[in-house]
Amino acid sequence: MNRKILAALGALAVLPAAQALAQTKPDAAKADTASIWTLAGENATISAAKRTDRYYTNGLRLGWTSPTGFAPDLVSRMGRALWGEGQQRVGFEISHQMYTPADTQRVVALANDRPYAGYLSANFSLLNDTAKHRSLLQLGLGVIGPAAGAEGLQNGFHDLIGQGHNRGWGSQIPNTPAIQLLHERTWRLPIATFGSLETDALPSVTIGLGTVRDYVQAGVSFRIGQGLDSDFGAPRPRPGLSGGDVFTPTRPFAWYVFAGLDGQAVGYDVLLQSRPFRSGPHVSPVWDVAEFQGGLAVMAYGMRLTLAYVARTTEFKGQASGLHQFGSASLSVRF
Repeated sequence: MNRKILAALGALAVLPAAQALAQTKPDAAKADTASIWTLAGENATISAAKRTDRYYTNGLRLGWTSPTGFAPDLVSRMGRALWGEGQQRVGFEISHQMYTPADTQRVVALANDRPYAGYLSANFSLLNDTAKHRSLLQLGLGVIGPAAGAEGLQNGFHDLIGQGHNRGWGSQIPNTPAIQLLHERTWRLPIATFGSLETDALPSVTIGLGTVRDYVQAGVSFRIGQGLDSDFGAPRPRPGLSGGDVFTPTRPFAWYVFAGLDGQAVGYDVLLQSRPFRSGPHVSPVWDVAEFQGGLAVMAYGMRLTLAYVARTTEFKGQASGLHQFGSASLSVRF
């Protein structure tokens, strides 16, 4: 049994406790009049690996989340039917992700190397919070291919820093519509307090369906710090563990360190595969993927800064050097 399957089983082990919590009546969450802006970025150059500018190379995200009670009536009724009572918010974000092979100096990538791809998406979300869990329903609409502008973004940045161009963008995945529906539930399970320090666990389950990635993910994060009831964990672009952009500080200064893991069962990934949703370059995927992350979050003066280091197991056959590592950072501001 390999480490990815063990990680998935470990993540699944926390789900019975989460389900037991879900069967109890959730405590009410407080209304919140603030909207929240979030700027997030991930980059593979922040890595302990020898070769960094490859595979999932860069991710950017700019998001806005409404105050509570802002959802249109039809959307709100749909949320109540799905999740019951809670404080609802709507959100909108623009997300951009960039993928390259390991060898970026070949004009045509090797047949067993990851295809070049840019992925640009507009994502619309409905969130529902109680004191014990957060639920999310998200619809993403976008494009994968030259229209996403990844070639100009990457090589233009390389010009600014005096680095050579990646030469194989001419063989990137062709323009492909990107439609993705995601449903996620995260529970907050207090564990114990040690003086002024709190600890908790954040088990979560995610299901993604669409033309981008079909997968099921189970995971858990563990935290220690102060003011843990201020959020549901650090935000990150998906796939992977994400607590979402919303935070409501329960003390003037809140902070925590965290470590988490997840296991993903992947049925289809358009960024790796071709049919049925696209033609063009492709590799053979690995169906079981695990991810490990750890980092720090600080909340003060209406802002939250999060920093994380992420290691992901191989996603396709022939992927070099084992774990793919990258850094993740986000800044959220309440208005």
